[in-house]
Amino acid sequence: MSTTRGNTRPILEAENGRRDPKKAAMSGWIGSALEYYDFALYSLAATLVFPAIFFPTENPTVAIIASLATYAVGYVSRPVGAVVLGAYGDRHGRKQVLVFAMLLMGFATFAVGLLPTYGQVGVLAPVLLVILRLIQGFAVAGELGGASAMIVEHSPDARRGFFASFSLQGTQVGSILATAVLLPLSALLPADQFQSWGWRIPFLLSAFVILAGYFIRRRVQEPPAYLAQSEKGKAKPRFPLVDLLRSYPWVLVRCVLMTFTNVIGMATLIFGVSYATQKGYGIGFSSSEFLWVTLVANIVAVATIPLFGGLSDKIGRRMLMVAGGIGGGLLAGGYLWAIEQKSLALVFVCIVIVQGIFFQMWNATFATFFQEQFPMRIRVTGFAVSQNLGLMIASFFPSIFTAIAPPGTANVPLVIGLATFGICVVAALAALLSPDTRGKSLEDLEAHRADPR
Repeated sequence: MSTTRGNTRPILEAENGRRDPKKAAMSGWIGSALEYYDFALYSLAATLVFPAIFFPTENPTVAIIASLATYAVGYVSRPVGAVVLGAYGDRHGRKQVLVFAMLLMGFATFAVGLLPTYGQVGVLAPVLLVILRLIQGFAVAGELGGASAMIVEHSPDARRGFFASFSLQGTQVGSILATAVLLPLSALLPADQFQSWGWRIPFLLSAFVILAGYFIRRRVQEPPAYLAQSEKGKAKPRFPLVDLLRSYPWVLVRCVLMTFTNVIGMATLIFGVSYATQKGYGIGFSSSEFLWVTLVANIVAVATIPLFGGLSDKIGRRMLMVAGGIGGGLLAGGYLWAIEQKSLALVFVCIVIVQGIFFQMWNATFATFFQEQFPMRIRVTGFAVSQNLGLMIASFFPSIFTAIAPPGTANVPLVIGLATFGICVVAALAALLSPDTRGKSLEDLEAHRADPR
């Protein structure tokens, strides 16, 4: 650390407030948990409920694909939300974008719980569902980018990976909450009552998300470094997306490709649930059984995420991202094979290994790694655009998987397993081509950032 930096940092912190990584991590954790409760809730309902009530058809394959496509639609609007909310977060502060994203997400999810079914209003029902899903995708695009930027900029250089991992842990907690609410409803209610009104209860509970989000996010303080940049009048790009595309195009491309590692979750927790529970595939697992599978995967992830986040501060982020992606991609087919064997115990073992351990090596690390690739002036935009553009593309993988391995297909685990592994190899190569920034101060990264091209 240079003498100049050593003298300047305390002055900036005294003027703008000290770094508070614990408070930043806690606010990111709580906000992500509440917002991803909403997003995960829709994902579960898209596989368990929506094919029957919003897309009735004589062809089960068409119903499954249509429902999973509405799941994907939420990712289509995410790049738009990333551009708009990312620019807002870079120009006006991380706090403002986090409050807005939370409120918008809560409203959209609450409204899903009020929707009429296809039997009541016909084609208007799936149209309204798609509109609300688009709003959800727009809102969630600003969540993780703003939250992780705030945590990274508050955290000490040697522990950025550990503290930033808590926003990812929050997303898993949100998924647990969604599953924990749906699980007793699907298990205790008769199937017809769950299909008619039981599934609506978790969506209507999002009214509490709106209130909780407002009170939590309005108390968040901006990082001292961001405030210092604003007070010094350092130029902020009028159009952060233009700056991103002009100055960091290859960083953007690499981060988009790395995001494809999410195919592991798409193959296991989205397509895998459909493969196990939909009648067309003939496996025969119940919805409640696979809600338990999803719940166990997320509980294990809650425990492993901070461990891998802390480990990334010690051994480097790139190594964990490559190992987690390759390992998870290789074993995803094994998880589908366990489903094919109709052994619930084997399914639980495989989901813990694939989703709870290997995927979390990548998941716990990527937020810090991505944030470190971009300068402060476009950090939220760079992260949000790359992550959400990648997720938009990846979100179509479950529908593609259903199309290439529809009900009646032989060797479904092999077909989908090979496709998943191939995608993960591409993502791992992108990670290997990216610099590992572990241990370097954000100030050094700002001052000595090489031409990324």
